[in-house]
Amino acid sequence: MRSLVPFRDINVHASTSHYAFTSPSSPSTQTLVVERPSGDIRLNDGALLGAKRVSSIAGILGIIKLRLDKYIIVITKAQPMGRLKGHMVYKIIATEFLPLRERTLHDPDEDTYLNLLKTLLKSGPMYFSYSLDITNSFQRQAASNPSLALWERADDRFFWNKFIQSDLIDFATGATSGSGLRQHGHRESGADPFILPVMFGMMRITTTRIKSTPLTFVLITRRSRHRAGTRYLTRGMDEQGHVANFNETEQIAVLNDESRGLGGIGVEAGMQNGKVGGFEGQDMQVMSYVQTRGSVPVYWAEINTLRYVPDLQIRGVETAVGAAKLHFSEQIRLYGDNYLVNLVNQKGREAKVKQAYEQMVRMLLSNPQEASEANDVTDQKIHVVESTQRGHEYDRLHYVYFDFHNETKGLRWHRAQLLLDQLKEGLVQGQYFRGVDMPGDSQGRLEVRNRQVAVVRTNCMDCLDRTNVVQTMLARWTLTRQLIDIGILRPGESADDDQAFQILFRNVWADNADVVSRSYSGTGALKTDFTRTGERTRAGAMQDLNNSITRYVKNNFSDGPRQDAFDLFLGTFLPDSSSIGSGRAFVDRRPVLIQSIPYVLAASVFMVLISSLPRSSSDSAWWPLRLFAVLWLAIGFWCFRFMYGHGVLYVNWPKLNTPRWANEGYQETMGAIRQDKIIGSFVAGHERGASNARISHLEEGKKRIQ
Repeated sequence: MRSLVPFRDINVHASTSHYAFTSPSSPSTQTLVVERPSGDIRLNDGALLGAKRVSSIAGILGIIKLRLDKYIIVITKAQPMGRLKGHMVYKIIATEFLPLRERTLHDPDEDTYLNLLKTLLKSGPMYFSYSLDITNSFQRQAASNPSLALWERADDRFFWNKFIQSDLIDFATGATSGSGLRQHGHRESGADPFILPVMFGMMRITTTRIKSTPLTFVLITRRSRHRAGTRYLTRGMDEQGHVANFNETEQIAVLNDESRGLGGIGVEAGMQNGKVGGFEGQDMQVMSYVQTRGSVPVYWAEINTLRYVPDLQIRGVETAVGAAKLHFSEQIRLYGDNYLVNLVNQKGREAKVKQAYEQMVRMLLSNPQEASEANDVTDQKIHVVESTQRGHEYDRLHYVYFDFHNETKGLRWHRAQLLLDQLKEGLVQGQYFRGVDMPGDSQGRLEVRNRQVAVVRTNCMDCLDRTNVVQTMLARWTLTRQLIDIGILRPGESADDDQAFQILFRNVWADNADVVSRSYSGTGALKTDFTRTGERTRAGAMQDLNNSITRYVKNNFSDGPRQDAFDLFLGTFLPDSSSIGSGRAFVDRRPVLIQSIPYVLAASVFMVLISSLPRSSSDSAWWPLRLFAVLWLAIGFWCFRFMYGHGVLYVNWPKLNTPRWANEGYQETMGAIRQDKIIGSFVAGHERGASNARISHLEEGKKRIQ
């Protein structure tokens, strides 16, 4: 019988000719065989002889081809995170790379690729379940086809290891991968249990109570694999309509989750299904509410130059209309009406992003109508753009601008309630999902009682800090509404009235903010003291200052390798197997003089510090020492001024898909330096092919729209 869910236990057997994967709990199933060194995949009836059992693993994460070899990435350790409707969810803790052949050549690039991937897998929060599709919301799960394998039901956006699972998927579906796999042309369903979909994001499952009513409170954030990357290296949108830092967050409350079986069917057969407006205590009920966040859907970028505030560039809005239509068509198809909450500043540099977004919305709506609310602080406390008719699908977009910083400055965080008041009508009409377990259903499906037909899509510049505050507020309001609808709370009561639950709720949402922020910016979120405590504190402000400084350092000096790791894992960059051993991809080919300036700056600081140390000496030695210190101080000042003025040369850019603006900025800066009267001649004579090196990945970089 065909298995639709992945194996829970897999043994790895290795020999010089193949790797074999078997499930000891399912001895009658076929063995998955990966030939060495070709990587060809086949199924074998029964176990293979001559192979030595290496270890037991939690699953196969995927197969990836680098320059020199292919590697099978296996999950060696997984941590249980809790049960969701009876299904255990796990977090990946450790992985191992199994090479398909013994490496006879030393290749620096291959070593770097492996280190990048291992660092990403070690730091990236990835989750999976053997029996529950955690890439889909409960509402989408209820509409999925249970006769499909788990990986076939997975949401393509959140199936994070789909690229490295492509060899197994191609084999299972009968397709050819173009990477050495044999074409067999027929479905191999025996491979389905070896394909394990993994989600990247945040998962928290907690049992709690509200007014003595037990429930399971769950928060899931799913990060899209499309246009994934780091803060300043992935902004805006690409030609396919994928936006940067797109995350779907689902808040779930499960009532009477007493099931213990893997299918979540451990409830009594005599239960009656509940109805909205009345809580019938014996039913297992699932209520969920989905929100999204994502970068402003136009072509824009922020360019690091070592300055604290990067340079902002926005391409013509007209050029992005086609991509924006693709983006919003998908959002409307998946979620229904979209309430586009924009939280960027309306003054200063962020105003350009606001204006571009509003121009895009006007171009998409068939008959846009605008309305604004002003106060003594700002002309546009709230600005709304909506269509007065439903002429086409994009008229389901509802743009709502809220001047977050002006309204909440001075620690007046309660003023965010103004945005909630503006959105309440849409929230009520948009509803939420509610499903009740169907007793006796072998698939553990839910009977849908209520559907969510709209979504709030929130953004600020990073889609992090301001966005987190607003999403937490909307989630709290919706949870209160859900609990009132089923009778746990009375009208006028709030989920926050339960002090213990209030603390839990705030901390779970603050943890979510930190996870999303670390994945994108490299640090925890700002303003989480308000999320955790309900008020802004001085300690929280100091933590925000620390995070802001850390972000500056990481965004300028360590995000390049992080972006390379994302591009490699997700298949945005494909390693070239030619020129093995040359190690060209990661070599710094800037002129030696340009490379040496930071070291000279460090040396000058050291010399000045040494010269300033107190010492007992005669007056005759005092002046030479001071002149020595002044000389090094002047050298250090010149080095600092040079680096700050030519910062694009010292940002740690990605080496694989180098952004187009980085290549252009490098060329412009080097052109200016060659004209410098002091060092121009030295740089021109010692560039060592830097120009070609810096534009070698320009074509790949074009895939990423800046």
